[in-house]
Amino acid sequence: MAIASNGPQGHLNGKVGNLVFYMLNGQPVVRLIGRKGKPSKLQLANYQEMAVTTKLLSGMGSFIKLGYGLQAKGTVHNAHNLATSYHKKQALTGEYPNIRIDYSKVKLSQGVMPETADLKIEKVAGGLEITWDPTHTYELKHNDSVMVMICCPETGKDKEYLNIARRSEGKCFIPLYEDVLNQQIEPYISFISADGESVSDSVYLGNLNGLGKTETEKREEEKYRLVKTRFDQLESNYLAQLKENYGLRADTKAFKCLEKEYKVLKNQLDHLPGKPG
Repeated sequence: MAIASNGPQGHLNGKVGNLVFYMLNGQPVVRLIGRKGKPSKLQLANYQEMAVTTKLLSGMGSFIKLGYGLQAKGTVHNAHNLATSYHKKQALTGEYPNIRIDYSKVKLSQGVMPETADLKIEKVAGGLEITWDPTHTYELKHNDSVMVMICCPETGKDKEYLNIARRSEGKCFIPLYEDVLNQQIEPYISFISADGESVSDSVYLGNLNGLGKTETEKREEEKYRLVKTRFDQLESNYLAQLKENYGLRADTKAFKCLEKEYKVLKNQLDHLPGKPG
C-alpha cells in the first residue's frame, strides 16, 4: 500500500501494484518491480556496459568524489552517478559480449581549471616519476594539490594518490613493486585547488607496458591449461600401455576408453585458443 502524505495530489510513498514510489535526493521517483523475462541482446549489452563501468570505478571512490564532486554540488546527482554516466557513455569500446574500457577516454575528474603543461611520465628504478610545468598563474596556484590515479587492469589493484605533491614541486615519485611496475599500467593526473573549489580535467598519461590479457583470454588460457594437464596424464598412461604391448593396441574395453579420451583431448588441444606463446 502507498501513502499520499501530502494529500491526493501529492507524491505517493510505497507500493501500488507493480510500481514502487519513493523519494531520492529530494526528487519523487517511481520504478517498476516484478519478474523479468529473457533479456534481449540490447539488454545484455547494457548489463555488460554497467558491469565493466562499475568494475573500472570500484577502486577509485575517493578520487571520483573529488574529481566530480563540484559538478554534483547543488544537483540531485552525486559524484559517483556522474562518473558512471560519463564512462558508460564515453569510455567503452567493443560490442557485446566483448565490451571493454578505452583507457584513453577515461576522465576521473572534470572541472574548469586549465590543463597543466608538459605532463610526462617515466618508469624509473623502484617506481614511476611524473613531471609537469610548475609555473603558476592567476588560475594555476603554486599550492594546488596533485592527484594521481594508477590503474592496474590485470590485477584490479588500482592505487589512488590524492595529495602526492604540490604544483610548485614540478614532479612526484610513486613507489611501486617490480611486479606492479611491469604489468599494464594506465596512469592519470589531476590538479585540485587547496580549498577544493576548483579542479582540472584529468589527463591520461599514456599506457605503460602494453595491454594485459583480457578476461576472455584469461579464461581461454585456464581452459587450455586444464585440458593440457589432463591430456599429459592420459598420454603418459596411453604410451606406456602401447610400449608394454609392443606398440599394438590392446583389445580391452579399458584401453579403448583410454584411447578414445586421448584422441578427443588431443583434437581439443589442436583447436583450443589460449595456447601459450
